[in-house]
Amino acid sequence: MKFSNIVHDSQTKDNKTPKRIVKPEKKAKLVVLQPVGYPFVCSLIETPKIEVINNELFELYAREQWEGFLVTEGSYLFDQRLLPDYAFKIIRAYPDNSKINRNTSIVLIETKNIEDFHEVRSNVRMDDVIGQEHAKMKCKIIMKYLEDPENFKEWAPRNVLFYGTPGTGKTMLAKSLANELDVPLYLIKATSLIGDHVGDGARQIHELYELASKTAPSVIFIDEIDAIGLDRKYQSIRGDVSEIVNALLTEMDGINENYGVVTIGATNNPSLLDSALRSRFEDEIEFTLPTEDERREMIKRYMETMPLKIEYPIEKLVKLTKGMSGRDIKEKILKNALHQAIAEDSDTITEKHIEKIFRDNNKKAKEPKHMFA
Repeated sequence: MKFSNIVHDSQTKDNKTPKRIVKPEKKAKLVVLQPVGYPFVCSLIETPKIEVINNELFELYAREQWEGFLVTEGSYLFDQRLLPDYAFKIIRAYPDNSKINRNTSIVLIETKNIEDFHEVRSNVRMDDVIGQEHAKMKCKIIMKYLEDPENFKEWAPRNVLFYGTPGTGKTMLAKSLANELDVPLYLIKATSLIGDHVGDGARQIHELYELASKTAPSVIFIDEIDAIGLDRKYQSIRGDVSEIVNALLTEMDGINENYGVVTIGATNNPSLLDSALRSRFEDEIEFTLPTEDERREMIKRYMETMPLKIEYPIEKLVKLTKGMSGRDIKEKILKNALHQAIAEDSDTITEKHIEKIFRDNNKKAKEPKHMFA
C-alpha cells in the first residue's frame, strides 16, 4: 500500500540508517478527505469523478484499508482497491497526527474551498478578554452544555448572536470558549460562502455542519453573517445567497440533528439582518466599548508586552482613548507610536510620539469623506 507521510505500524525496513519509529497514542476521531487524483497524467488512465452515494459504506471501505495509519493534515492517502494509486488529500485529521481505527469517522468532501472553514486552534483564555461580562456569562452556559450535552437536551444553547462595534472581542471570545473546553472551533467568513455557481454556498453550509457534528462537541463561528443574511429590503438578493440562507436556517432549526454543536453568528449591526435569520438566534449578546477601568487594564496589559517602555502617564492615555475599542487602542495608537519610536531610533515611546499619533488621528477624522467637501 502506498502512502505519503503516513506511517503504518507493520511496515519497517532493514537498513543502516537510523529508524524513526512513530508510535501515535492518539486515535483519530475524524478524517476529512478531498479527492485529488492520480500522481501523473497518462492517456491510458482517465481521472474519475468521485461521488459517495452511501457514506456508511464509504467509511467501511476506507477504514478497512487504512486502519492503523497515522494521518496528518496536508498529507495523502492512496487507494489500492477500487481505484489503485488514486490520491486523497487529508484536509482534516482530528486530532492531528492520530491513528485511524475502527471507530474513526471518514468523510469525503468535494468542496474546492473547504479551507475557508478551517478548524481554529488558539491559546486565548477567557481571562484574556477584558470586560464583556454578559457575553462571558453566556459562554459559561455554552461551556456547561458542551461538557454535558445530554443534560440539556431540548434546552441547549444552540444559536447565539454576538453583535457590536468592530474590535470589541467577538472573535476573541469565541476562540477562548473553544480553547477553554479544548473543542474544535470552525471559523468562517460569511462572504466566503458566496461561490461562483448557484448551490456552492448551500453545499458548503451543509458540509460545515456535517464536519462540526462529526467532531462534536464543537463551535461554529460565522463572522460578518450580515453578508449573507442581510434583510431583503436592503438588497437585490441573488438566488445563490437565498439558497445559502435557507441552508443555514435548516441547520439552525435542527432539522438535521447537530447534537453538541453551537452556532455563534457575529455582526456589527443586528438590525440589518433578515428577520427570519435573526429570529433563529435565541440570544443576542452586545459587545460594548470598554469602560475607563477596562481601558486602563487593557493598556497595562499591552504595555507589558511592548518591546519599548512607554514614558507617558497611563491615566492620561486612558482619558484620551475614550470611545475607542481595544483593537483600536492597540493597533491605531500603541502600535503606531511604537513604530514611530523605532523609526527614530528612540529607546522609549515618549509623549511626543503618543501625542503625534492622536493629532494624526484627529486630522484624519476631520478630513472630508467625499472628493468635494
